[in-house]
Amino acid sequence: VKLLIDHEITYVVGCYKDGPAQVQFELDSEEMMYADFDNGTLVYTFPSFFMFDPTKVFDTDEFFRNARKAKKSCPLVLTYVIGEEKHPPENTDPPESILYSAEEVKFGAENTLVCFVNHFFPPSIKVSWTKNNQPVSEGVSLSRYYPNSDRTFQQFSTLKFTPNKGDIYSCTVEHEALKSPKTRIWGDYAELHSVGWDIYCVLGLGFGFLGVAIGTFLIVKGLQKKQLVAI
Repeated sequence: VKLLIDHEITYVVGCYKDGPAQVQFELDSEEMMYADFDNGTLVYTFPSFFMFDPTKVFDTDEFFRNARKAKKSCPLVLTYVIGEEKHPPENTDPPESILYSAEEVKFGAENTLVCFVNHFFPPSIKVSWTKNNQPVSEGVSLSRYYPNSDRTFQQFSTLKFTPNKGDIYSCTVEHEALKSPKTRIWGDYAELHSVGWDIYCVLGLGFGFLGVAIGTFLIVKGLQKKQLVAI
């Protein structure tokens, strides 16, 4: 039995007023690579279990050159569309957040807290951590912004920590669409097991490349109804 499965590769360019442009490539709506303009390279985000070397399949230099062209044209198209729409007010979407441990919690054993922030726009948030009501910066990391299919964004912040009885941790998210900062709390009174595996793989990829349909889109955010403009 020969089974053929169609897959879709999408080239996504996103920009918003007074903000940086992002260029990424998706397989079946899951990210597989993105342009890192700060370091001048294309970053592959295929999981380690993927059965091929993407650099042998994709022309990295050509993809990045196209990404730079898209980055340059995106603000121009955005300015034109905003003018055509007579400067509509910017839509905002407040973030949702959840705080959980990446692994099963054992007192005295190093672990990672994950603050997952999702469904927000524009892609500009501030995430801060506390331990027992004191600010924490050591061991903190922040991912880049990842676009969702509804053209909102998601982001991870993590904190490496060693849980001890009585410790209370919090993750606070600030965003212009929130009336006040949103705080999630984690402590030894909470349910001490990991829910991370159900959530942390949100950026996982599927297998296969048999059929490919390529869609090219320019995401123009900040307009009413979150317009998706084809180029």
